[in-house]
Amino acid sequence: MSVLQVGGYSQDRESAERNVGRTRSAAFVLSKARYYVPLMMLPILWEFAVRSGLVNGNLFPPPSTIAAAIMDLARAGTLWRDVSASILRVVVGFSVATIAGVGFGLLLGRLPVLSRYVIPLIEVVRPISVIAWIPIAILWFGLGDRPAWFLISLGAFFPIFTSTYDGARSLADVYVRVARCFGAPRSLFIRQVLLPATLPHILTGMRIGLGTGWTCVIAAELVSATSGLGYMIQLARTTIETEKVLAGMMVIGLIGFVMNSLMLLVERKLSVRPAAD
Repeated sequence: MSVLQVGGYSQDRESAERNVGRTRSAAFVLSKARYYVPLMMLPILWEFAVRSGLVNGNLFPPPSTIAAAIMDLARAGTLWRDVSASILRVVVGFSVATIAGVGFGLLLGRLPVLSRYVIPLIEVVRPISVIAWIPIAILWFGLGDRPAWFLISLGAFFPIFTSTYDGARSLADVYVRVARCFGAPRSLFIRQVLLPATLPHILTGMRIGLGTGWTCVIAAELVSATSGLGYMIQLARTTIETEKVLAGMMVIGLIGFVMNSLMLLVERKLSVRPAAD
């Protein structure tokens, strides 16, 4: 092969690689555009509908009014106080749910004899809405943080438990037999085999449980708290400040989105391939 042929081949290869790179970049931009363009168009159309009189601005304030309400709440300091109160309650309740959900999930997932009796009870309680537990929580714990902690823990427990239980139950028997053949103590088996195998399931359950816990704290604050985003929305409702109600809803949605994104990042960083059949 001559030098000219080699040079021509190299140029063709570089040109093809550049074309592939451009195609991938264009596909990436288009995929993101399909996701973000509707999100950007929605507030524009919403604003136009209110300004043109198609929608009652008193009942459905435009995005500009909602953004101004968020800024006013932030400058007054009430937004940060309520956000921090809600997040702190979620941290406490979610921590309890994680410890209980992972612990019971691993235990029942590896003990079929015990799970045969406990799982039916859990399946009876699981479908009961957290909202139905609010009166009981207030009767048991009164007002304040404790009923919110209970409701968050209850709501977040079931996704974490279910995912962990499924992961522990799906652990391939060959790994258990190998660990027994080598005489691995139970603590080593849990650290080196069970936890790595069920970690992806645990993280998925935690992500879903965190989202559930976040919705539970708002529901609890609507009726049993004197601070938090749910309380802020309830207070704005009583004073007929619709823009503050929607501002609180926007902040709730944004924080929930950030929480889910962070948990997805943790999943990608920590997940390993499960040892399943």
